[in-house]
Amino acid sequence: MPTVRQRIIDLIQARAMDAREISTAAGVGEKEVYVHMEHIARSVSGKGKTFRLNPAACLACGYVFRDRRRMTRPSRCPRCKAQRVSLPTYSITG
Repeated sequence: MPTVRQRIIDLIQARAMDAREISTAAGVGEKEVYVHMEHIARSVSGKGKTFRLNPAACLACGYVFRDRRRMTRPSRCPRCKAQRVSLPTYSITG
C-alpha cells in the first residue's frame, strides 16, 4: 500500500491539482497536504523530475503571486486587499 506522499505524487503526476482536490482524492486533511508538498518538492527533484507550483491569483484584480515560495494559499491580495484568492496548483513533470 503506497504512503500518503506516494499517493499525492501519483495524483499530481497525472494532472495539476490544488490542495482541496488532493485532500479529497488522497483522503487527508487540506492542511496536511501543504506539509507533504514541501517534502515532495525536495524528493522529486532528486529523482530527475520537476515539481511545479502554479501560483495563486487574486480573483478580484488578477494579481498573480509569482514570487511566493510558500505552498499555502495567501490570505489576501497585497494590491487590492481582497480575500478572494484562488488556490495554487501543483504538478510534477518529467
